[in-house]
Amino acid sequence: MTQYQQKNNFSLQLSANPVVKSFLAGSFSGTCSTLLFQPLDLVKTRIQQVGGAHSMMKEFKKIIVNEKVTGLWQGTRPSLVRTVPGVGVYFACMHTVKTTVFGGSPTPTQSLIVGAGARTLAGCIMIPVTVVKIRCEAGSMEYKGMLKALSTIRGTEGLRGLTKGLMPTLFRDVPFSGIYLMFYENLKVYCNKLTPYQNINHFSCGIGAGVLASLVTQPADVIKTRIQLNPTATTMAVVKQIAKAEGPAGFLRGIVPRTLRRTLMAALAWTVYERAVRNMGLK
Repeated sequence: MTQYQQKNNFSLQLSANPVVKSFLAGSFSGTCSTLLFQPLDLVKTRIQQVGGAHSMMKEFKKIIVNEKVTGLWQGTRPSLVRTVPGVGVYFACMHTVKTTVFGGSPTPTQSLIVGAGARTLAGCIMIPVTVVKIRCEAGSMEYKGMLKALSTIRGTEGLRGLTKGLMPTLFRDVPFSGIYLMFYENLKVYCNKLTPYQNINHFSCGIGAGVLASLVTQPADVIKTRIQLNPTATTMAVVKQIAKAEGPAGFLRGIVPRTLRRTLMAALAWTVYERAVRNMGLK
């Protein structure tokens, strides 16, 4: 067998691997949802800044007036760099554990564990890009390209700067993913009994699961944003500052655009993912 044939066979084996397929399906779904819902993420970040507006619509108008319509997609590049491989890793890890450990049909508790574990891995891998994304969306710092941004943060803030906000990120994403997957899997079984339209079922289940998971994890999202925008901030200092200056309502800043984005993004991502894995022969 020639070297070319060996490489070709390896490529075919790799493309047929279910882990690779689930990674590609997840990455594709992440791309679609990120491009569509980036404006909501941008507005959420602006609202959560210290001194940010409290109204989603006012922030939308402010961005359009000052930065034009295209300004709503500021931070899209780091969002894609973070989301596309991040969602791919999440779905690949989730698919692997579900099929190899739990036989493809995990219980609600097992789904909670699978979702939390997959998100922990993806969150830890992508945290440096998350830091860049938040700063680009806030408009507080200007970077010339992703690699330049990572290099600048590494040079001025060290490795700690690249992992800024990791713990609140995990406190936000791990419960969100665990709760989301648990409710999504159970709602999907119920909805599939009511109607044969799978795409509609997946999207509806995604919305229902996303609303609850977003509400539970909102305070951690606010804390994460504030920490990543302030290189010298600590978790406890941010918590105390929000509680003292803004009260309990401060921990819910940006809840409307975030709930809309996370819910719609997750619903779309899962709908696209479910469709993709069926077309790839994973189901």
